Amino acid sequence: MHSERARQEGALYVVATPLGNLQDVTLRALSVLKAVDLIAAEDTRVTRQLLQHYGIGTRTVSLHRHNEPRAAERMLALLEQGKSIALVSDAGTPAISDPGVLLVKRARDSGARVVPVPGPSALAAALSVAGLRTREFLFLGFLPAQPAARRRALEAMRRQPFALVLYEAPHRVRETLADLAGVFGAERGVVIARELTKLFETVHACTLGEANAWLDGDPNRRRGEFVLMVEGAAVPAHAQDEEGERVLGILLAELPVRQAAQLTAAITGAGKKRLYQRGLELKGKGS
Repeated sequence: MHSERARQEGALYVVATPLGNLQDVTLRALSVLKAVDLIAAEDTRVTRQLLQHYGIGTRTVSLHRHNEPRAAERMLALLEQGKSIALVSDAGTPAISDPGVLLVKRARDSGARVVPVPGPSALAAALSVAGLRTREFLFLGFLPAQPAARRRALEAMRRQPFALVLYEAPHRVRETLADLAGVFGAERGVVIARELTKLFETVHACTLGEANAWLDGDPNRRRGEFVLMVEGAAVPAHAQDEEGERVLGILLAELPVRQAAQLTAAITGAGKKRLYQRGLELKGKGS
C-alpha cells in the first residue's frame, strides 16, 4: 500500500541511510527506495553500494552541495508531474549538515508533500553512547574551516551550559580540538566518537587538554568522520538558585509544592529537597 501511494501521489521522501553498517537501514527506507521513481543522492557511487546490497534498481541522480540549486529545480519539475523522489545523503539523515535543505524548502514552498523516513543519525548515535550528564545540547554541525572564524564561533558558545555537539573532518580535527581547549579550557570534558557503526568504531572520553595526545597515540585515531561532544559550562550556584526560584514561583501558582519542586529540579538542576522547603516557605507567605 505504501509503495502504491508513493507512485500515485508523488512526494519527496527524506530517507535516512546507514552510517556504515548496511544492516542499520530500516524496512520502511528499503520500501521507499524501491517504490520511488528517482533517488537524489549526494554521491551516486556511495548510494549504489546500498542499493546493490539490497537488490534495488531505482535510478539515481546526483544532488550535492555544488549542484543543489540546479538539481533542485529539476526535482521540483518532477514533483509537479506527480513523480516521487527519495532524497538520501552518503550516510545518516539528509539535510542535517548534509545537502538537501534547499530542495526540502523549495519542495515545501511549492506545496509538495515532504515525508521524513527516519533512521540513522550520527548526532543521535554519538549522544546515546557519550554518557554526558547534560540533559540539553546544542548542535553546531561543522564549524567554520577558517581558524579565526572557528574561534569566534566557539567564543560565542563558551559560557553555554549545554553540551555542544559538532561534526569534524579528519584533516581538521586536531586544529578544532586545540581551539576548543584554548577557548573552553583544557579541563573541560569531551567525548570523541569516530567511525560510528563501522569496523573501527571508537568512542573516547577525556579532557580537551588530553584530546590531541590521545589522537596522536595512534595514527588510525585520526581517520574517519568525527562527532565531538563537549561538556557544557558549569552554571554558577547563585545563577542556578535564581533560576530555580523563578521557575518554582511560576509552577507553584498551578501545582502542589511537591510536584512543583520535582519539575523545577528537573528543569533547572537545582536540589529537589531545597526547592521543596523553599516551596513550603513561599506557599506559607502566600496563604
